[in-house]
Amino acid sequence: MALTHNIRLNVNGRPYEVTVRSTDSLLDVLRMQLNITGPKRGCDEGECGCCTVLLDGRAVVSCLVWAPLCDGREVLTVEGLGSPENPHPLQRAFHEHLGTQCGFCTPGMIMAAKALLDQNPTPTRQEVVEALAGNLCRCTGYYKIIEAVLAAAYGDGDPRVNSGSRSVFPGLNRYQW
Repeated sequence: MALTHNIRLNVNGRPYEVTVRSTDSLLDVLRMQLNITGPKRGCDEGECGCCTVLLDGRAVVSCLVWAPLCDGREVLTVEGLGSPENPHPLQRAFHEHLGTQCGFCTPGMIMAAKALLDQNPTPTRQEVVEALAGNLCRCTGYYKIIEAVLAAAYGDGDPRVNSGSRSVFPGLNRYQW
């Protein structure tokens, strides 16, 4: 039987006190106890990035973070970034640049991009590629996602937004895996 712990955490600017088992992940708490469904359950192994959130400002895959270790911590999910009436610049850029298709990876991509832009507001295309390397997308081929992050950083009119190869991976076109 797993031990239980009472923890306090701040999620998207709201304080919560929850009881967690020692085996619960942060993702379990967010989705099952707090009903915050932006972070997606993908691989449960930290490989896909669908559950990426910011923990004390740092991008983490929440499926690998033990919930008891989150006592007293700050968590930001995609729900805490903006609203439909006032979307965050990354949310707006993903929408305007068609950086989403099925949308499953989008919350994790946006949170990884936010961590990058918080640390480096003027990244190069290569820095964006590297920051998103832990997030898998099966639909878009990454070009539109990278374009959206660069647009959020520089604005739509900047030549860096539409420059570069349409393939993130040399020798691989965007329709191949």
